[in-house]
Amino acid sequence: MSAAPSFRLDGKRALITGAGRGIGRAIAEAYAEAGAEVILCARSRDEIEELTNDLRAQGYKAEPLVADVTDIAGFAARVADLPAVDIFVNNAGTNRPKPLVDVTEDDYDAVLDLNVKAAVFAAQAVSSAMVAAGKTGSIINMSSQMGHVGAANRTLYCASKWAIEGFTKALAVELGPKGIRVNTICPTFIETPLTKPFFEDPAFKAAVLGKIKLGRIGQVGDVTGAAVFLGSDASSLMTGSALMLDGGWTAD
Repeated sequence: MSAAPSFRLDGKRALITGAGRGIGRAIAEAYAEAGAEVILCARSRDEIEELTNDLRAQGYKAEPLVADVTDIAGFAARVADLPAVDIFVNNAGTNRPKPLVDVTEDDYDAVLDLNVKAAVFAAQAVSSAMVAAGKTGSIINMSSQMGHVGAANRTLYCASKWAIEGFTKALAVELGPKGIRVNTICPTFIETPLTKPFFEDPAFKAAVLGKIKLGRIGQVGDVTGAAVFLGSDASSLMTGSALMLDGGWTAD
């Protein structure tokens, strides 16, 4: 019999951006439980220091990294000061849903600068350090089902996530010979502190549930399994791929 694949992350170092809350926080907690040493990156010092202390109290290895990924040079400098990581979860992101007629230049800059520009250069900084250290490993770019379809009021968000899908495939081609895998996770609507207020609108919630074939809003725990899989050796032959966690949204 062939040995079962390991989903453990023992001995691996993982850097997660946007780790202070929501999906990023949940992934950091799952990685720590799976045995990884986690580096929690966010602008919000209080949130990541609280999470760091919580994880350490449970016997896990964790450290905070207070940094703003939109400060391209600053983030790169912080990464250069760290030992190279084995897993990078490029998770920080934002959204400003509104009709295109109402979109401002400030909206464009806020969404594209974080979701695309910062993500691209964060991946550059981390992958450069991995290559320089001779590290193989996994880069996970947080995308969305909206990187595969369109939706009203989400022109900027869709543009940013379609860009990340193309970027991921190209980077997978570049880094494959170095043994570094690059994939995306593409969730449907996930209930987080950021999205929860939207679901208080019954019409919006009904419209979302009408597209999700499994009939429920996603929870952060629905994303962590995919993140552990992509970070672990269980996905060792997977690169340049999009892992859909959309409840069937894009099936039709």
